[in-house]
Parts: sequence; structure tokens; C-alpha cells
Amino acid sequence: MNRSDSPLPSVIVAGAGIGGIAAALALSQLGLRVTVLEQAPELGEIGAGLQLGPNAFAALDALGAGEGVRRRAVFTERLVMMDAVDCSTVASFEVGEAFRERFKNPYAVIHRADIHTAILEQVRTIPNIELVTSCRIESIAQDVGGVSVTAEGGREFRADYLIGCDGVKSVAREAVVGDGVRVSGHVVYRAVVPVADMPEELRMNAPVVWAGPNCHLVHYPLRGGEQYNLVVTFHSREQESWGVSDGCKEEVLSYFTGIDELPRKLLHLPSSWRRWSTADRDPVDNWTDGRITLLGDAAHPMMQYLAQGACMALEDAVTLGAAVRHCDYDMAAAFDLYQRSRIARTARVVLSVREMGRLYHAAGVERLVRNELWKGRSAAGFYEALAWLYDWNAENCLAPDA
Repeated sequence: MNRSDSPLPSVIVAGAGIGGIAAALALSQLGLRVTVLEQAPELGEIGAGLQLGPNAFAALDALGAGEGVRRRAVFTERLVMMDAVDCSTVASFEVGEAFRERFKNPYAVIHRADIHTAILEQVRTIPNIELVTSCRIESIAQDVGGVSVTAEGGREFRADYLIGCDGVKSVAREAVVGDGVRVSGHVVYRAVVPVADMPEELRMNAPVVWAGPNCHLVHYPLRGGEQYNLVVTFHSREQESWGVSDGCKEEVLSYFTGIDELPRKLLHLPSSWRRWSTADRDPVDNWTDGRITLLGDAAHPMMQYLAQGACMALEDAVTLGAAVRHCDYDMAAAFDLYQRSRIARTARVVLSVREMGRLYHAAGVERLVRNELWKGRSAAGFYEALAWLYDWNAENCLAPDA
């Protein structure tokens, strides 16, 4: 396609989470007309906090949302893993000046709603994006001329192409791949607590992981240190199905019996919890079918152990935009280049996340082996171990043969 003599493609983005609005922003900045369909009645994010590595900031800067995110984020001093059984330090390294110099960007934590708002601020400045809420997609079909979407209530939408950003339970994924989710059996409870309720000895400016047998806890500050994000995870003894519901403190306490009283204090702090029964999918070698491609959790859903779910979705969005530009708006070629640039990397993250979950939840002798693995490692050693993940940027995002 030659841009000078052909109209620019129109695109439907299914889903307005972080990945969806980032994809809409990346494509609209190239001049494409984008319609975003979101099932919720209002645009926003559920959940609590998330962590942003340097790769996420590289993506946000490429989208023009980096400064808005930086204004809302808490920049952490270090990353810490503690042994929840005996309160010993398993690993701790600074993410300050040396880290920023190495990776050209910081490490930070932020409320999910705040990063979503920062990206949405950029989206609202662009007239060629239409945002449609209360739009639950029921079916997707494509033909030689475009893609048709039927939503609840009989509403229909049509565009030249569709980007499926509709999460783990993706209608677009069902249309393209048709595989099932892998219910992990790991249950995640999330809550936010006021700083005044946080035990003083645990008010650290760091994401702190308390690794226990078949369970772990994470806490870090949000919103200028006014709140703390609290996440607890355990291996369920029940047969789980993917979903989100209200949590129960008694259930949490029943799984955290083998840990020290210091981290156990955290379990009594929230006045309410939200409960996620988590799932991912096995990586696939293709997530494009004709005029449809996938992005974020629809393409490569993952568990939380590397704090990279949102980061990967942001990378996807930037890479998709770069591929469209590189291919001069030939969308078929762009979709192919986009997924060739992303599949191996995101699969490595999905599989690494599973292994990190095993390390977090090590018990018995395996716990002792885990603790020995990281003993005495320098900050520089940690940095290089993470270079494959954090060295990503918008300049190197496309496959080398592009």
C-alpha cells in the first residue's frame, strides 16, 4: 500500500485496558481511524498496583505518555525478596542511579488506574479515536473486505482490521486460536491499605516479596506513599476456575500458617479483598488470522511473578505501531512483522514467570537451594541477569530481519 494514493485503514480495538488504549494510541498517532470497544460502562482499570520496569517506561515514552506516568508513579529504591519463614533476606539490590544509568530508565510502582489515566489523557487529544463503552462483544467475523463485530444488544461495528486486546477470556483469541486457558490453581488476593495502617517496620520504598512455602506476599507504596499495595498468593486446595470475586480473610489466613508473624501481620490489614483465580495460556507460534491480530493478555496471558503483564502489553502496542509504519501501512505485512517481533520474547516471559512462581513458593530443601542461588550476588550481577528483559526499547523492537 502506498500511503499517498490509498486511504488509511480503519481499525477496531477490542478492549480498553492498558494494552487496548496503548494500541489505540500507537495506531491513531499514525493517522489510522480507531474505534475502541469496551464492555465496562466506564473507562478505567480494576485492581490495585503494578510494577513498571525500564522496558515499560521505554514504551510509555514512545507513546508520549511517559511524563504523565512519571508524575503519578512512586520511584522505588530497591527490589527485595525476604524469606517469609525465617525473615532472612534472600536478595536485595538497588534500583537507583546505577540501575537507571544501566537501563536508561527507572523502576517504579503505580496504581493501575493512574497509568490508565495517563495513557487515556493522550488518547483524548487525538480526534481519530472513538471510545465506545458498555459494549460487550459477542462475535467477530471477517471477510475479504473487513472485520465485523456484533456486540450485546445487536449493535454492529465494522472496520478494515481488528486488534484483540480483550484479556484472558478473549473473544478475539477464540476466533483466531481457539485454545483453552490453563487454570494455574494459584489464587491472588489484592488490596490497598492506608499508610497509617501499615506496620512501621514494613513501610519500605520497595516492592518487597515475602516468599513462603506454596505462598507469598508482596507490598509496595502507591500514590506518593499514601497507600500500600498488598498482594498475597497461594496454591489453592480447591478445584479453581478462572475468575474474580470478593475475597475472604479467613481463606487467606488458612493458607499462611507456615510463615513468621512479621509478614503475617499484613494479612489482617485490609478491610476488604478482591480474589483472582489466575490463569495463563501456553505460548503459541501464531496469533494472527487474516485481518485480526492479538495483543497483551489476549496474545500471551501470564501470571504475575515477574510483574510484566502490563509491561508486555505496552511493548506490544509500540511494536505494532512500529511495524505498521515500517511496512508503509500494509497491514498484512505489519501483522506478520509484529508477531515475528513479539512471539519468542513474550513466550520467554510467560515461561520465565512460571519458573519464578516455583522459586517464590519453594518449600523444604528447594527453599534452601533458592536462598543459596542468590546469596552474595552483586547488583551488577542482577542487572545483567535482567538485561534480556529490561534492554527493550522502541528502537530495537522490530525483528532483526525487518
